[in-house]
Amino acid sequence: MPSKRTIHISQPSLGDDEWQALKEPIESGWLTQGPKVAEFESKFAELHKVKYAIATTSCTTGLHLILAALGVGPNDEVIIPAFTWVATANVVMYCGAKPVFVDVDANTYNIDPTKIAEKITNRTKAIIAVHLFGLCADIDAIKLIAPGIPIVEDAACAAAAMYKGRYAGSLGVAGSFSFHPRKSITTGEGGMVTSNDEALVERMIQLRNHGASISEEQRHAGPKPYILPEFNMLGYNYRMTDLQGAVGLVQLKKLNQFIDERAKWAAYYNKNLRGIPWLRLPAEPEDGRHAWQAYVTFINPKKASVTRNEVMEKLQDQGIATRPGTHAIHMLNYYRETYGFEPEDFQNARDCDRQSMAIPLHNTMCSDDYDRVIDALQSLR
Repeated sequence: MPSKRTIHISQPSLGDDEWQALKEPIESGWLTQGPKVAEFESKFAELHKVKYAIATTSCTTGLHLILAALGVGPNDEVIIPAFTWVATANVVMYCGAKPVFVDVDANTYNIDPTKIAEKITNRTKAIIAVHLFGLCADIDAIKLIAPGIPIVEDAACAAAAMYKGRYAGSLGVAGSFSFHPRKSITTGEGGMVTSNDEALVERMIQLRNHGASISEEQRHAGPKPYILPEFNMLGYNYRMTDLQGAVGLVQLKKLNQFIDERAKWAAYYNKNLRGIPWLRLPAEPEDGRHAWQAYVTFINPKKASVTRNEVMEKLQDQGIATRPGTHAIHMLNYYRETYGFEPEDFQNARDCDRQSMAIPLHNTMCSDDYDRVIDALQSLR
């Protein structure tokens, strides 16, 4: 058993401000999507320099909304990176379309733009660019290779991340963010879609609320709240609650502070871990802002005397939690069996799946925690 407290891989930073924020929706009785969600949407859009933001139940449902609003359906194809969270592929399947995998850049973990062209067909309806771990994908390179194809940003990890002076969520036709507790700010579960496309946004707003022609707020505030709206499309219930919106507003005020603090400790890791020959440190943007949702290293099997999983086990024994960065989707049972993939089909994704390791980086850690992690890694042989 570890002699010291466990350093978690991630832990949300919550306190009395979030607790107090819950009072207003509870006391007002408006618990479902309402004024707090609307304010959260407005503030999120303002911060990310976009015209519109739409709160959802999760980043996954946000991505699904975007694809549905784009008209993605059976016989369509959507290009995605092979190394990402499974939801990126799942939302394509929800639409009845086919996810087309592209290998990643082993250094950035993001989709490799040079490998996209060979995957484009006359069925390609969109490209999902994932800003993995908070580092924005090379959007300009993707646009150059695939002009005219809508780029959807999976910005689950990338709240307030920047790419060449522009915010994540403003780089494609739409982006979707996550507020899961492992992200830099949280509402428990929850997500946010951003876009500058008014027509696309109007369609997503309807789809989010069962396909209703007007929202519940509009109906209640109108002259005849007792008349139900018309339903002109098949929609979903992807609405965020006002309880989540209230917490999100408090968290959003802290976002830049949280990222600045994470960046400070990421730099501390960089300084103290760069001498470990078998450990590759995460890439940083040349012109942008890393959101540091996670600090993901790569263990070089040619230089390490132990495997990645053995390193993780040794750290776990010392009370230090780690995780693989994420997974290579083509190696997961469902996708492997559905499409007949082999691990070698996307070699960089395979290697990232087997060798990446996220170490603790979050806003409830103290300097002693970081030093413990560094000492533990430096002591491994």
